[in-house]
Amino acid sequence: MVKAVVGANWGDEGKGKITDMMAENADIIVRFQGGANAGHTIVNEYGKFALHTLPSGVFYGHTTSIIGNGVALNIPVLFQEVKSITEKGVPAPKLLVSDRAQIVMPYHILFDQYEEERLGGKSFGSTKSGIAPFYSDKYAKIGIQVSDLFDEDLLRDKLEKVCELKNVTLEHLYHKPLLVPEELLATLREYREMVKPYVCDVSLYLHKALKEGKTVLLEGQLGTLKDTDHGIYPMVTSSSTLAAYGAIGAGIPPYEIRQIVTVCKAYSSAVGAGAFVSEIFGEEADELRRRGGDGGEYGATTGRPRRMGWFDCVASKYGCRLQGTTDVAFTVLDVLGYLDEIPVCVGYEIDGEVTTDFPVTYKLEKAKPVLKVLPGWKSDIRGIRKYEELPENCRKYIEFIEKQIEYPITMVSNGPGREDIIYRESCLEITV
Repeated sequence: MVKAVVGANWGDEGKGKITDMMAENADIIVRFQGGANAGHTIVNEYGKFALHTLPSGVFYGHTTSIIGNGVALNIPVLFQEVKSITEKGVPAPKLLVSDRAQIVMPYHILFDQYEEERLGGKSFGSTKSGIAPFYSDKYAKIGIQVSDLFDEDLLRDKLEKVCELKNVTLEHLYHKPLLVPEELLATLREYREMVKPYVCDVSLYLHKALKEGKTVLLEGQLGTLKDTDHGIYPMVTSSSTLAAYGAIGAGIPPYEIRQIVTVCKAYSSAVGAGAFVSEIFGEEADELRRRGGDGGEYGATTGRPRRMGWFDCVASKYGCRLQGTTDVAFTVLDVLGYLDEIPVCVGYEIDGEVTTDFPVTYKLEKAKPVLKVLPGWKSDIRGIRKYEELPENCRKYIEFIEKQIEYPITMVSNGPGREDIIYRESCLEITV
């Protein structure tokens, strides 16, 4: 059986915790897209971790962690991450890397930095991790696959052609130092030695595992609104963040994905540029940011302060629909316990008309939030394990949002730890 954990919104929804929790009952966890440009924060018996490439289920001894073919693989970052967890007492993970995964090259990171510098105030808010240049090269068919590392003649030929192409841009657009093929070849020889013990035909491995009845957990990066096709284009990431892409990014049939857990925060946050209708500012935002998450709302990879907002029912309903949601995991609900009243965005006003359907980007830029204010519960809900023991206003908040987004909230997270989870039966009367 295959299950997927994905995000409904802009990322940072708490997918890491949900993946870590669900991995207890999984055999294999697969990262299927994205790179080290965003992270998942995990809190468990070993401590607090910010993972960037490793799957969030890596902390269990019985699991196999896989880097799928859809991942933008920064090899030294991956193995530095392995080192960072084993140094804290985590057992060395059982790790496999797809032979079809493509490699984030040093020049991808440089080009990302140079382009953001060139764009200045009109930049995309990139993390400068090389992700957009990486995917550009992948689809321009000039990327380097992991398998290429083991054919030196092929590798040299590819690097010479890539350098010839990129040096034109470096010289005439960016006015930066040129690439030298032999230097890159030396770097890739080092990468080869690092990754060699872990390389695997992942698609075949998963095919055999599923025939044996193993449980596979797919872990997505970011969320629906950062999807290249269906997100707030162009302020998106450069890969598909949807569960449907999990089949492609892992190399499995789409019909194998039976459960899609879409993670929603109990409020909204975002990193980077782009439309954010329910965004709040000033002291109100600072207070929510300070209290949010585990230690505050700051990017797990960049450390950047996240933009803050109230829960957005329009964006979340859209995000759940595009993911093909079977279950919603509702996270960081405990954070809102300090509020007397909690606004919720239930619609967008665009050119004088109110809609509950998520629009294309140019309309989104004009949207104003339509807010409904709900009463807070003014108490600490951490430690509660049964839904009926939550304060009445807290339950009403969950049930109101469930009705608005039209997808069943079956998990409620009320703290950062694995054990801080409440399972519930959906109150929806509709079939989803």
